[in-house]
Amino acid sequence: MLDREGFRPNVGIILINTRNEVWWGKRVREHSWQFPQGGIKFGETPEQAMYRELEEEVGLRAEHVKIIGRTRDWLRYEVPDHFIKREIRGHYKGQKQIWFLLRMVGRDCDVNLRMTEHPEFDAWRWHDYWVPLDVVIEFKRDVYQRALQELSRFLSRPTQHVPPQHNTARYLRQTHTSRKPDEPSTEKTKPDNE
Repeated sequence: MLDREGFRPNVGIILINTRNEVWWGKRVREHSWQFPQGGIKFGETPEQAMYRELEEEVGLRAEHVKIIGRTRDWLRYEVPDHFIKREIRGHYKGQKQIWFLLRMVGRDCDVNLRMTEHPEFDAWRWHDYWVPLDVVIEFKRDVYQRALQELSRFLSRPTQHVPPQHNTARYLRQTHTSRKPDEPSTEKTKPDNE
């Protein structure tokens, strides 16, 4: 579903923890990292699409997050031709996105990158709020900057009593099991150099 100008309606998700660090996902079998995002299906509102994408890509449901803010208007980026499939070149220009800022109220162990048969990400980590601007693919950088800037007004002061964590990537879990709150996590982490 494209608009008249060739942009696909899409949602972007900036998920933050109590320290205002952002959730940053590594795309499957690639060395590129990004925020969760995805298309809005026909008949969906941006909020409905956001919750669907959040569950499909990150494994979190509505009870794991709280909406803090969203962008007022669509933010657009054009995709370079060499990233566009030949059959849709000339029609498809890129994405127009509504961005949501979510606060994680669940736990890190609630994240499950294997909610679908075709996961979007194979690792994730928490990063300082502005770090993604330095490492996101060039053609998305302007939209990331505008989204982070606009949504930064909703940030609260980080919780002071929460100890800082090491910036380690978390990788796909083998299976997703429902655990009781008092059961320990079986999630494993690997060093960045693996």
